[in-house]
Amino acid sequence: MRRFIKIYMERPELAGIAFLIVLALVFQVRSDGVFLGAQNLQGILGLLPEMALVAIGVTLLMICGEFDLSVGSVFALAPMVMGVLLADGVPFILAFPAGLLTALAVGLVNGVITVRFAIPSFITTLGMLFVARSLTVVISGGFPPVIPPDAMPRQFFIAFVGPGDMFRMSFLWFLAIAVLVALALSRTNFGNWVRATGGFLPAAQAMGIPTARVKIACFMICSLLAGFAGTIQVMRLGAPLPSIGEGLELQAVAAAVIGGTALTGGIGTILGGIIGAVLIRVIDNGLVLSRVDANWFKLALGSLTILAVIVNAWLRKKARAMKVETD
Repeated sequence: MRRFIKIYMERPELAGIAFLIVLALVFQVRSDGVFLGAQNLQGILGLLPEMALVAIGVTLLMICGEFDLSVGSVFALAPMVMGVLLADGVPFILAFPAGLLTALAVGLVNGVITVRFAIPSFITTLGMLFVARSLTVVISGGFPPVIPPDAMPRQFFIAFVGPGDMFRMSFLWFLAIAVLVALALSRTNFGNWVRATGGFLPAAQAMGIPTARVKIACFMICSLLAGFAGTIQVMRLGAPLPSIGEGLELQAVAAAVIGGTALTGGIGTILGGIIGAVLIRVIDNGLVLSRVDANWFKLALGSLTILAVIVNAWLRKKARAMKVETD
C-alpha cells in the first residue's frame, strides 16, 4: 500500500490511465468490437484536440492555484472575431491573430482583476463568462457570419494526415502544444514558479517569485489555448456559431481533476489533464456505441469527477500520514 501511494503521489495521472484502459476494454466488449476500430478511433482523435487544448490551459492554471470559468465563452469569442473579419474581407493572416489576441486580452483582464483586487478567480471568470458570451452574440448579430469557402486555410488545421488518415492536422497542433507546455512546466523556472505559487503563495512570495506575473501569464495562456481550440472547431464546422463552447469550462475542470490535478493548486501534470480529456471523449463515445441513452453522459462525468476528488483527497491524506510517521 505504501508503495502504491508513493507511486501515485509521484505520478497522479496513473490512476486516470488505469481507468482509461478499463473503460476502453468495457466499451470494446459492449460495442461488439467497434470501439477500438480504426474508424471510431479516427473520430475520437479528430475531435479530441478541441477539448484537450482547453484542458491543458485549465490544468496549468489550476496548478497555479486559480480557476477560469470563461474558457467556454472565449472558445466562441476568438473565432467569432476572426470569422467576422474574414466575412468583411480581411485576409486570414490578419484575422487569425486578431482572434487569438482577443483571447489573450480576456486572459489578461481576468488575471489583472483577480490579482490586483484580490478577487477569487471563480468570481472574476464567472463574470467574464457572461461578458465574453454576450460579446460573441453581439458581434455576430445572433447569426454566424458568412465566410468565403477559401478564406480559411483549413488544410493546415483540420486535414486528415498519417497512416490511413488516422489523424487530423489539429491533433498534431495539439501534440506540439502539449509537449511545449509540459516541458515548460517540468523543465523551466517558470514551471517551478507555477507550482510554488499554487502550492503555497506566501512561501513563493517570500522566495522572491513574481507570483502576480506568474498568475497573469497562466490566465493568458489558458485563454489563448481556449481561443485556438475554438478556432480549430470553427474551421472544422465551416462557420463560427455563437453557442459553441457552452459547458466546456466545466468539462475542462473535470478533465483536470480526473487527471489528478489538486483543487487547491500546486499538484498536477499536463499529461493528467490530457488523460482526463481523453476519458471524457471515451465516455461520451463509448456510451453511444454501447447503445446507452446519451443523457447518462453528464451523470457519468459528474460521478467520475466526484470519485476522482474523493480518491485524490484520501490518497494525499494517507501520504501526509506516512510522511509524519517517517519523520
